[in-house]
Amino acid sequence: MTEYVTLEHGRLACDVAGDGPLVVLSHGMGTVRQDFRHLVGPLVAAGYRVVNVDMRGHGESSLDWPSVTGKAAISRTDVAGDLLGVIRHFGGPAVILGHSLSGGSATIAAAQAPELVSAIVEIEPFTLTQSLHIGALFARRRYRRGMVRLALTAMLNSPDWWRRYLDVAYPTKPADFGEYLAGLENTLRQPGRWAEFMKTQKTTPADAQARLADVRCPALVIMGSAEPDWADPEAEANAIVAAMPEGAGRVVMVDNGGHYPHAQFADRIAAVVIPFLEQHAVREQTAVTIMR
Repeated sequence: MTEYVTLEHGRLACDVAGDGPLVVLSHGMGTVRQDFRHLVGPLVAAGYRVVNVDMRGHGESSLDWPSVTGKAAISRTDVAGDLLGVIRHFGGPAVILGHSLSGGSATIAAAQAPELVSAIVEIEPFTLTQSLHIGALFARRRYRRGMVRLALTAMLNSPDWWRRYLDVAYPTKPADFGEYLAGLENTLRQPGRWAEFMKTQKTTPADAQARLADVRCPALVIMGSAEPDWADPEAEANAIVAAMPEGAGRVVMVDNGGHYPHAQFADRIAAVVIPFLEQHAVREQTAVTIMR
């Protein structure tokens, strides 16, 4: 069932399913909540209330939100505030599963409101500030292909290069990938949607990196071995955990996982995430005032 959560400056589209402890899913830049289409079912079957959110400006959420940066941008801090608003609306605390940009947002949300976030799962997260590894551009084809396509997407403001990036970001593709991609491309052609995606390019993960040491809840970082966005995906994941308080986080690597392992291998991701939820999701929900 799709619901709309109205916050101070806009509204967020959410698919809501299941009963039990609250789990909030948040996708990354330039995509939609349907990224998690294959993971929602296993989480619901395992006994969780799953709220799958379209990021501000994306999917069916409203356009033109003001940013904490004061610029026409979408930052991790912006999305973190939205996720906390969603948790308050549905009654927290919750576990946040954040992908890519939203991985950094999960970090910030956990640091800002520990009473609302019982644990976080960061999937292929952009949580640390990035630097280009020149040597790896020549030595590692997957990294070169990913970086070139992402750069051309931004430089040329090009939906075609974004589609080419997605082709690389899925080393293997789910059976419904063609249908999913057609739906995503249709969404990005809607008035204002591509411009909202481009706003995510105008911020960095510095705000998320600055809050890693403040994360007190358990954290799980999931990274694909075939991820095209980092020269060394495992080193990136380990660096995120190393910046958290000792013992807070751990890394799980997904063999042949690209930037979207939750769509590639939902069963494998569920097999990792559900035991984590069993340990750290709050079974008896605490009443939280709904904010609209």
